[in-house]
Amino acid sequence: MIRKLAALTVVAGVALLAGCGQTTTPVADSKPNPSAPGAATSAAPSAVPAASPVAASLSVTDPAGKRLTLKKAPERIVCLTGLCDDMLVELGLVPAATTTPKLLSRPDYLGEEGAKVPVIPGSFGGEDVAKIAQAKPDLVIGLAGVHDQLRAAVEKFAPLWVVEVDDYEDSITYLRAMAALTGRGAQQAEAENTFRAKLAAGRADARAKGLTDMPVLAMYGGSSVGVNTTDDVLGDFLSQFFGYPWPSKGGGFETAQAYSIEEILAKAPQVVFIQSFAFGGAKPVSETYRDHPVWKRIPAVASGKVFEVRPELWASGRGTRAFGLILDEALAKAAG
Repeated sequence: MIRKLAALTVVAGVALLAGCGQTTTPVADSKPNPSAPGAATSAAPSAVPAASPVAASLSVTDPAGKRLTLKKAPERIVCLTGLCDDMLVELGLVPAATTTPKLLSRPDYLGEEGAKVPVIPGSFGGEDVAKIAQAKPDLVIGLAGVHDQLRAAVEKFAPLWVVEVDDYEDSITYLRAMAALTGRGAQQAEAENTFRAKLAAGRADARAKGLTDMPVLAMYGGSSVGVNTTDDVLGDFLSQFFGYPWPSKGGGFETAQAYSIEEILAKAPQVVFIQSFAFGGAKPVSETYRDHPVWKRIPAVASGKVFEVRPELWASGRGTRAFGLILDEALAKAAG
């Protein structure tokens, strides 16, 4: 539950102003069809088991156990959460409209083409339904616990699929489900193989460079700060590669991730990644605390290993492409 609450808060920019084995269960409810679109196998690195292309299907079951059945393969998909944009880009598709234009227009997503995608206005969870309808979607994808409240209005013109990610395996399962719905099995297998190979290489790199025991911290903030704890999606992911001594403090979201600067110092992180939500001209977290006497004693601060990272990727990106990019950035900066 804390992972989910953290994701909602981070992406929405409210409250604190911020946020393993291979899955083999088929996501499609139909039997594999060798003649389905994208049924060719994609090569994977020899050290990683190759993923199989999923068969095209109009009925899928997601990681939360929810079944989605469509009348036709979706061609126009509106994304109200970053996982949706991530899945579509991985499959070689473009959203009909989005609420995360900064993520979509990154050069490692769609770049200039992403900047051309129409943006749905409104607050997170309170998007303009009329604008969603204007995009003429075949499918709308939102975040569980946030966009459920739009279901009655949205489903007057399109199905609404609400998603939630607890770990990167969920991201893979959602990717497979989307590939089944859109008939993009070849692209899914290639993306999945690339991602699993990146994870394996990342683990090997972390071990070789002695990073697996290095205390690392991912945090977020604006006027106050919080920590991506190990039961948060991002914290859990980073704990696969680094020393990550940041368990949930319990008691609900307001306290679970509310580590004080003194508590952060006590765990002595050697590398800190910060997602700053600088709304209304607020300073980045690293600047806000620059002269704080306790902050300056944190090893990462003293050694210049505090890095401001892009919130649209680290806080909004919950798909396989985002996790791969986050891993690349984290390993490079931690080892640098």
